[in-house]
Amino acid sequence: MSLNWKEINLVLEELALEGAQIQSAVQSAFDVVVFKIHKKGETRHILISLSSGACRLHETFTAYPKHPGNSQKSLRFAQFLNSKIVNGWITEAVQLGDNRIVRIAVKRGEDVYRLYLRLWSNAANFIVTNEEGIIFDVMRRLPKRAEITGGCYLPEDTRIAAPARSTSPEKPVREYNIRELPGEGSFNKKIDVYYTAKGGALSLEALREQALRRHEGSIGRITSALERLREKENSFANAERFKHYGDLILSNIADIKPDDKWLEADGIRIELEPHISPASAAGKYYDRYRKAKNRLAEIQREIAAGEKELKDLTDKLNQLLTEENPLVLAKLIKSAVSSAAAKPSKKEKTRPGLTFKRGDWLIYVGRDANENDELLRRHVKGNDLWLHARDYHGSYVFIKQRSGKTFPLDIMLDAGNLAIFYSKGRNNRAGDLFYTQVKYLKRVKNAPKGLVIPTQEKNLTIKLDDERLRTLENCKI
Repeated sequence: MSLNWKEINLVLEELALEGAQIQSAVQSAFDVVVFKIHKKGETRHILISLSSGACRLHETFTAYPKHPGNSQKSLRFAQFLNSKIVNGWITEAVQLGDNRIVRIAVKRGEDVYRLYLRLWSNAANFIVTNEEGIIFDVMRRLPKRAEITGGCYLPEDTRIAAPARSTSPEKPVREYNIRELPGEGSFNKKIDVYYTAKGGALSLEALREQALRRHEGSIGRITSALERLREKENSFANAERFKHYGDLILSNIADIKPDDKWLEADGIRIELEPHISPASAAGKYYDRYRKAKNRLAEIQREIAAGEKELKDLTDKLNQLLTEENPLVLAKLIKSAVSSAAAKPSKKEKTRPGLTFKRGDWLIYVGRDANENDELLRRHVKGNDLWLHARDYHGSYVFIKQRSGKTFPLDIMLDAGNLAIFYSKGRNNRAGDLFYTQVKYLKRVKNAPKGLVIPTQEKNLTIKLDDERLRTLENCKI
């Protein structure tokens, strides 16, 4: 529950901010600012929170995260406050009527700034303007409200300060009272204790629930993926039997007749293919053995990576759930979200093959079967375009789809040149291509790695263009 207007007035009355100097500003979370102020030999910390359900202004007696070290930048709004507001003197701190908008005037040298704290649960903001209402900066940039640098904010105009309150009999005006909170000391002290222990979105309980929600989904997905991988591991675990089948066929080759469909040996019944020789049948079993062994090793690597990721996530969640300071916990959650958002860029660095960037378009090239398969499995999506030389072994080339855009002919010619250049048809200087979207590629069961059958494919004839290839070489990233 956010502070009501009567509580805000009591907080301001107790703080008596007029005449205090602002010595520092720390943005300890994306929606929390703490001012360090000094007045008449006394230093205090004033917390301003815009968190939904916990909008408030009061003195805090709880430890909060300090400025980040040299390895991290302060958040944008904190940088602005420290450059413009810090070392200024507070000349006014009032609430505008009963609208839960606090105006704090700060004078620094010849400059006068107005700090507006709009403590509305669903539309909170911290806005800094000049005396004419021109906005210097805001904590939350809201273009639809014109709350951006250069906009205008004049909440003193009661026509725009807050929605009119209903006076109809069906919706009577709500009466607000100052809450009776447990504890001793000033109302500021009680409020600080209350919000630290229970209060709204910044309470430990709510933050821990938020941490659980953010991590349980990922933990569940990784756990399910590991279960599927372990099922595959079990299916490949008895790959040795294929090698044994091949050995038995070769050791009994003299007893196998041309039309035999089965071989009975050592109590094992082995299927044969009558239209091929026993040696070829043994070779097929050896091929299945090698593929199963390779796939088993790949699956085991994926399982190891998944188990490590699961452990890291679980350890991170345990760290969040044992944190006792709500402001530190809020910052850790934000940090975890930022890290998760940055994760795809890490994957980009480990993408196999070659990458070319032409304007805003990305082209991926796999140089062998392994890279083709890896790109197809993990780095392209259904609407991306696939190109491959017809009648020649060679690279898979992919053009990454851009939302709302069709594939330009010039980019297709770039990709087509790369597909011919990185194929066995390079020396012919020309060739035909298949091209279709990735979602129309069909995998073949028990086929070599990376092999697909295209559907809804179209044809493109390409003659190698040396100038285009030189340009592409300069676009490699």
